Amino acid sequence: MSHISNCFKNYGLILSVNIFVLLFSINLASAKSAPESFADLAEKLSPSVVNISTTTVIEQKSREMPSFPPGSPFEDFFKQFEKPNGKKRRAQSLGSGFIIDETGYIITNNHVIDNAEKIMVILYDDTSFEAKVVGKDPKTDVALLKIEPNKTKLKAVKFADSNDLRVGDWVMAIGNPFGFGGTVTAGIVSARGRNLSGSYDDYIQTDASINRGNSGGPLFDMNGKVVGINTAIFSQSGGSVGIGFAVSSNLAKQVTDQLKEFGRTKRGWLGVLIQEISKEIADSLGMKTAKGALVSSATEGGPAEKAGVKTGDVILKFNNIEIKNMKELPKVVAGTPVGESVPLVILRNGNELTLNVKLGELELAEKENLIGKTSSKDAKSKQYDKLGFVAEELNSKNKSKFKLKNIDKGVIITSVKENSSAQDAGLTAGMVIIRVGQIEVNSLKVIDEAIKNARKQKRKALLLLVKVENGSRFVALELK
Repeated sequence: MSHISNCFKNYGLILSVNIFVLLFSINLASAKSAPESFADLAEKLSPSVVNISTTTVIEQKSREMPSFPPGSPFEDFFKQFEKPNGKKRRAQSLGSGFIIDETGYIITNNHVIDNAEKIMVILYDDTSFEAKVVGKDPKTDVALLKIEPNKTKLKAVKFADSNDLRVGDWVMAIGNPFGFGGTVTAGIVSARGRNLSGSYDDYIQTDASINRGNSGGPLFDMNGKVVGINTAIFSQSGGSVGIGFAVSSNLAKQVTDQLKEFGRTKRGWLGVLIQEISKEIADSLGMKTAKGALVSSATEGGPAEKAGVKTGDVILKFNNIEIKNMKELPKVVAGTPVGESVPLVILRNGNELTLNVKLGELELAEKENLIGKTSSKDAKSKQYDKLGFVAEELNSKNKSKFKLKNIDKGVIITSVKENSSAQDAGLTAGMVIIRVGQIEVNSLKVIDEAIKNARKQKRKALLLLVKVENGSRFVALELK
C-alpha cells in the first residue's frame, strides 16, 4: 500500500512540474521577444526617411585679441572682438528627416537646418528637392520643412503614442550617419522622460547606434510608427557609445502641429517662478510628501497673479493633472492651448484651494520681456532663464540667509539652473554680482540693460564680476 501511495506522490510531483513548465513556456511565448530580423520593417520604412543637405554661408573672422586656453571663461567673451576679414565661405552639413505627409511635409531637427542658405532633401531613390522652412522651434530642436513633390509619390509615416513606450522595448533608427544614407540600426529603449537642458525636454534614451548625420531621423517602434526624433548623443569621442536621445513623438507631434498651423509655436503660459519642493520644505509646509511646485513669485499682471496665485503657494494639480515635481509643470502648461481656462489646485496655509486660470502665450510673454518679471507685491527678483540663474536685489533678509557681511551693493544669486551657462561657469547660490562688464551693479535693471546692449551689439557672452569666498572673479556667460 505504501508502494502505491509513493507512486501516486511521484506521479503528482511530475504532473505539477510539467504544468509549471507548460505555464512558464506560455508566459514566455506571450512576452515580446527580439525579432529574428529587422529586414522587412527596414525595407518598408526606408522610403519615408530622407537625407538633408544644407549650405550655409560663413563669414571668416580675424582675431585681434590674444588666444585663451580651451574652456577658459574668457574664451567666449573675447570672441566678440573678432572682426570680419571680408572673406566668406560656404559650408555644407548633412542630416536626416522623415516624411509625415504625402503632400511634402518633412520633420527634422532645428540644428540641422538652422541658418541654412539652401536646404536640399534627397529621397530614398536619390531624387532631390529644395525645401522651405515652414517653422522651427529651438526649445525642442524641432523643424518642419516643405517640398513640392509634383508627380513624385511620397510615402509618409505616422506617429505612435510615446506614452505607451516601455523601457526595454525594441526600437529601430534609420538615418544618414556621416553621409552614409539609408543606414539602419536597432536597440532598446534605455530610459524615458530624460531632461537634458530645457524646461520642455522629453527625451527617449536608446542604445540604438546614433551618430553625426542621424540628427532629425526617425526612431521607430516594432509596429513601424515613429516614437521619437533622433537628436543627440552622449559621447566623449564624437561617436556612438550606446547613449542616444530622441525627442518623444508626443512632444514632436504637438510642436509640428503648431508649426504647420501657425508657422511657429504657441505655448501656454502660467506666469510663475517655481522651485523644487525638498523634504525640508515639505516638512515646513506640513506636507506628508514632497510633491508639487513651490511658487517663488508670480509675474505681475500674468495669468497666475490674475487668478489669485501668491508667493508661497504650492501647485498640486494643473488642469486635473497631478504635478509630482517641479519639472512636470512647464511641460503640461506649455502643452495646453493658449487662452484656455483650466483649474489650478494649490496648497495655501495647509488648505487646498481650486483657482481658475486663463493661460497666456509664452512666446508673446518672452517678446514683451515679461518672463521673470515679479509682482510689485513680492521681493525684487528675476529669473534669467537663458543665463541659468535667479537673482534678487540685496536686502537684510537674503543677506542674513546667505550670511553676507560687508556687502551693500550688487545683486545676489539665489538659485542656479542645472546644465546651464551659469552652472558651467561655476556660479552658485549666495554669490553676489557686483559688476557687469565695466558697470557697477546696484539693481536688476543694470543687468537687464547690459543684456539688452550686448544683444544689440551681437555679443556672444556677458562678463560678470562676482564676489566669492576668497575675493572676486570674472565669469563669462554665453548669451543664448
